[in-house]
Amino acid sequence: MMRKVFFLAAGVAWAALGSTAWAAGPETVSGPSADAECFKPLTADTKFFQWPKKDGPYRIALANGFIGNTWRIQMVQTAKAYAEQPDVKAKLKEFKVVSTGDDVAAQIAAVDNFINSGYDAIVVNAQNPTAFKPVVKRANKAGVVLVAFDNTLDTDEAINVNVNQKGLGELWADWLVKSVPGNKGKLLEVRGVTGTSVDRDRHDGIQEVLKKSGGQWETVEVVGRWDDGTAQKVVADAIAVHKHFDGVSVQGGSTGTVRAMIDAKHPFVPVGGETENGFRKLCSEHSKDGLKCVSAGSGPAQVAVAMKTAIAALEGQVVPQSISLPLSVTEDPNFKDGENFYGKESDNFFVGNAFPTCGINFTAQEIMGQSKTDQ
Repeated sequence: MMRKVFFLAAGVAWAALGSTAWAAGPETVSGPSADAECFKPLTADTKFFQWPKKDGPYRIALANGFIGNTWRIQMVQTAKAYAEQPDVKAKLKEFKVVSTGDDVAAQIAAVDNFINSGYDAIVVNAQNPTAFKPVVKRANKAGVVLVAFDNTLDTDEAINVNVNQKGLGELWADWLVKSVPGNKGKLLEVRGVTGTSVDRDRHDGIQEVLKKSGGQWETVEVVGRWDDGTAQKVVADAIAVHKHFDGVSVQGGSTGTVRAMIDAKHPFVPVGGETENGFRKLCSEHSKDGLKCVSAGSGPAQVAVAMKTAIAALEGQVVPQSISLPLSVTEDPNFKDGENFYGKESDNFFVGNAFPTCGINFTAQEIMGQSKTDQ
């Protein structure tokens, strides 16, 4: 009996040793990345990762958090559309989507469940930038590639894929400073989902530019949760209380924000907003009436870049720890139907949803043909 126990224990030890040898997480290596056009490092100091090559096909999961706005719904649809592309589908054994809402603990539990279920890679749009550090360590220990996108993680132990979200806030604020006469005024800032890295970074970018401008700015903040319906309500309430604003920045829910101004008969003022199709329609339609806009942001196709990165990492390719994506930017008077917005398409659609350097470019029909639910 003692001899059997010894051999059993030894076998377990060797199995654990073999697993640990493979599942030690990525090795930090020299760049450049395997696909330098797509996988651009955030800074010159960004380090590069390489995981041991793993044979496919792969089991990949999307662990989404918040789902209550158009961007997130379109993002889930985009992920499914990308997984159905023939060259991607050939590399996938399974693609799973779970959305857990605002509950950070539930999202972490979902990621842990995917790790424990043997998934090869997990892409995550994180509800909180700091809460995932223990999860990252567990993923690395298990040899699971973890890629965060959009709302990324405050860690350099997992891959982050994002546009410069603080830079987006800076862009809006710079444009407002130039567009509002006299370098002073009362601005309405429509924020996103509280506690996320995107909301924090965009807000910081806006406020830092206003402070550095040397102007006299008063900012009124409301929480629109990147959602048209919510933004329309809170902007209507803000106008009812404050009566007048000299400019507006809106992280998401831009269409609802402008509609609230129209309903309240608020004079058109400069608006810096996201890339919703409805917002760009309104900016084009009412430009002659005094509505001046800059529309800038990051399309939901970020998720496809995150999935592409995860597959590259599983194939043993070198990838940056932090990947920088370009912004989509259009400003008055350059809104053109059929080019950077689509008059016949739904308002509830984000344009600028392509990353050509990554070979990622979706039609509205490809995305809208996908279901909006978990799978």
